[in-house]
Amino acid sequence: MKSIGLYIIFIGSMFSQRESFKTYVKRTIDEAILIGINSLTLVAIISTFIGMVTTVQTAANLVSPFVPESVISTVVRDMTILELAPTITSIVLAGKVGSNIAGELGTMRITEQIDALEVMGINSSSYLVFPKIAAAIIMFPLLVIIAGFLSIYGGYLVGTFTGVITGEDFVYGLRLDFRTYNVFMAIVKSLVFAFLISSISSYKGFFTRGGALEVGQASTSAVTNSCIAVLLADYLIAELLL
Repeated sequence: MKSIGLYIIFIGSMFSQRESFKTYVKRTIDEAILIGINSLTLVAIISTFIGMVTTVQTAANLVSPFVPESVISTVVRDMTILELAPTITSIVLAGKVGSNIAGELGTMRITEQIDALEVMGINSSSYLVFPKIAAAIIMFPLLVIIAGFLSIYGGYLVGTFTGVITGEDFVYGLRLDFRTYNVFMAIVKSLVFAFLISSISSYKGFFTRGGALEVGQASTSAVTNSCIAVLLADYLIAELLL
């Protein structure tokens, strides 16, 4: 409970003694490049192979002659949009982005850079953390959209190349009973996950005490807690929105 209270106070402290809007815009753009652009290759590779594996495994389990092949792409579509793209992508980013945020802020804390900012009268949590959270909220949905597209496209490629499903049947299954609400739900998930990962990682790094060993421990703790928070939020969102 103490950690939860400190976390809430930490989030609230970002909205006092704010810097100029121009400062936040510049820092948010820089953080967006680090969080989004630098993670694009990793997200693309993982999401493409997830779509390929999902298609192959779904086709292997649909052995009944009464089940049309188009069901394969329908299953891949719904699994990708509802779960694989937002959740798996966010867990991957928790490891890459979360550990980076916690390590950066932890290093700044033990080298007294954060203390120097506070001595100069700058709200360090607002100046350092708010742009990271804002950039994550902007970039995570974009990465999830790209991951969803590449996952489905990877499924299409492996399905047509291996002959488990024709291109026409795959496209027909994608269009069959498509619900745009699922896309909305995926975007909501990505926004919530972005906030949780960036804020929890920032909290762990910001309050690091000790030396280099504690910075590594803070990074590990940030990834662990972020993944747990993502999975818990995933369940709660599914209960509320479905």
